Amino acid sequence: RPTLDLTGTVLVALFPQRIMFWKFDLHTTSHIDTLLEREDVTLFELMEEEDILQECKANNRKLVEFLTRPHNMEALVTCITQEPSEDMDEKVRYKYPNISCEILTADVMHVNDALGEDEGLLSRLYGFLQNDSTLNPLLASFFSKVMGILINRKSEQIVDFLRKKDDFVALLLKHIGTSAIMDLLLRLLTCVEQPQLRQDVLNWLNEEKIIQRLIEMIRSSRDEDQHSNASQSLCDIIRLSREQMIQIQDSPEPDQLLATLEKQETIEQLLSNMFEDGERDESVIVNGIQVLLTLLETRRPRSDLGGMGGLFCNLDGQLDLCTPGLDHACSQVSTGTLQAIKSRLQDFHQLLLEPPKKSKIVTTWGFLDPPLGNTRVHVVKLVTSMLQVNNSEVNQELMQLNTLDTLLDLYFKYVWNNFLHLQVELCIGTALGNPPIEESAETPAENNAETVRENPLIKHVCERFLFQKCQLIHRVVSAWEENDKEQLEGGRRKGYMGHLTRIANAMVQNSENGPNHSLILPDEARERWDKFVLGSLSDTNKKNTVDLVSFWIGLGCGRCVNASCFSPPPQAFSDYQIQQMTSSFIDQFGFNDEEFAEQEESVNSAFERAANISFVFDANSDGVSICVVSCS
Repeated sequence: RPTLDLTGTVLVALFPQRIMFWKFDLHTTSHIDTLLEREDVTLFELMEEEDILQECKANNRKLVEFLTRPHNMEALVTCITQEPSEDMDEKVRYKYPNISCEILTADVMHVNDALGEDEGLLSRLYGFLQNDSTLNPLLASFFSKVMGILINRKSEQIVDFLRKKDDFVALLLKHIGTSAIMDLLLRLLTCVEQPQLRQDVLNWLNEEKIIQRLIEMIRSSRDEDQHSNASQSLCDIIRLSREQMIQIQDSPEPDQLLATLEKQETIEQLLSNMFEDGERDESVIVNGIQVLLTLLETRRPRSDLGGMGGLFCNLDGQLDLCTPGLDHACSQVSTGTLQAIKSRLQDFHQLLLEPPKKSKIVTTWGFLDPPLGNTRVHVVKLVTSMLQVNNSEVNQELMQLNTLDTLLDLYFKYVWNNFLHLQVELCIGTALGNPPIEESAETPAENNAETVRENPLIKHVCERFLFQKCQLIHRVVSAWEENDKEQLEGGRRKGYMGHLTRIANAMVQNSENGPNHSLILPDEARERWDKFVLGSLSDTNKKNTVDLVSFWIGLGCGRCVNASCFSPPPQAFSDYQIQQMTSSFIDQFGFNDEEFAEQEESVNSAFERAANISFVFDANSDGVSICVVSCS
């Protein structure tokens, strides 16, 4: 246990305020040094000491020399790779594995060298992956953490060691259902700092066909953990590769993993797994769509974007309804990705009509039979992303499938599902905001390696489909009137009304100055629409308007106070109190020697005296006006 060596001189100073101060020269001595002087001390005795990690990180020379002895390093590795005995008490069962992991990942140079340069220790560590049974999640996290520090600090040695193992990628994929192993794959892609070595790692993994093998994990014959982690790995690879391309724009070689992922045949294989043999496995479909959504993101750094994950279509955030086409003009989506998804839009549309069967759900609102389901929510997200890519062929296909009309049907059917309401709002905002111009001269089929940069949603998609086929104005106004009627009868406000208000405001905004302002309102609906806008919508907007800043006027002088001339009221009042404080305050707040050791009654009496201190100020001063306002 740490002991205190009080070798200093105690200095006592009595100030006029009768407050005493002590000063000590304190030196701590660790009990670990005492233990290390014994010849028979064991590793596990040291691991019982609470400050072993602190001493290790402080590079205690004796301790580091002891830990890096071959038999001790072997014991540390064994602790994190071997299942503890089930006979041990659950409270201490993983104590030694946890401490061993912390020691090995303390980033001590000598420990890193001892582990990273000993192939025998690396082989023992690697043996953890070769377990036939499902990995222990906690031990897997220890293993992944240790491998991560080695990949970062001993990159060349570890990469060379792993490349010699023919079964490494196969073992990673075998245990991909364990989240820590998925994390290890991510560490391999991110923790190698040398550019050339990182490129070698990418090329090696691409030669091992890791992308294709991860996609093969997303199929109905695998379990849900494998679906989820394989999907997350693919999404991470896409985002990391795109960010790396932006940061290192002069890289001599393209990112092979990203190039493989964006190939049309790769996406077609993923889609084939999602819809194989007519099966509708929700886990496969949802996780497959997650990969597609990531592929449809723009290639901009996430630090420049808002929302979760920084999707350019802002699937989770607010919608700029007037200029989505302009804001996202820099979007780049590979032609192969678009063509592969376009060929399967019919299947996705069918999922909106016939999703995987789910039993009815009892909610506080009532019965949902059938519930909307996670599958349809993700399909709607995919449709939203496809619309915001603005490819004319895709938009034509969605129009022919009547997909937007189906989305509106779902919007009004599932009254309380705001996840759905947000996506439908985004779809309509995209359709309203894109300029009604003809197709660009670029044709996606010209070159699969090229990217699509179009400004489409051609004229009749917005004009004929939304307002004639979907009857958007009629649906919005009718739903609003129905909600008002129910509320007058004592009913509850419908859950989609907030998003319906935003949709209506978007229609108003674009009908006035949007790129489609001449197409927004058909003549036959204009009168009803104008009445709605000037009446119900206007009243709702007034209720929703809240002043974020309140202005106040200084009292006593009868004139407006310039905000730049004074501090905020709380700060001004505090400054005023300090200015008015007399020098007697300190003396009144102090203690006598005999009072210092007494019970808390004496302490309370000092505070009572402080509470009775009075302040004198001029009632005509500007400070009083500020004080009155801040206290009112």
